[in-house]
Amino acid sequence: MQDSQPKPSRRGFFFGAAAVSAAAAAIVALPGAQAPEAALSEPKPAPENGGGYSLTEHVKHYYRTTRI
Repeated sequence: MQDSQPKPSRRGFFFGAAAVSAAAAAIVALPGAQAPEAALSEPKPAPENGGGYSLTEHVKHYYRTTRI
């Protein structure tokens, strides 16, 4: 009795990975594609006296997800 599906091969895996990578690169290179605003904003400088914790939207979202 033979399987109806062929065994997966490394060659097929790498072919699929290359196709996905090429598609992702093409999408990024499209004219008119906008970069996310978070990537465009300048990072805040670190405080002079150490620390560095600030209550940002990202931290607030994390706190919301940890509630029981």
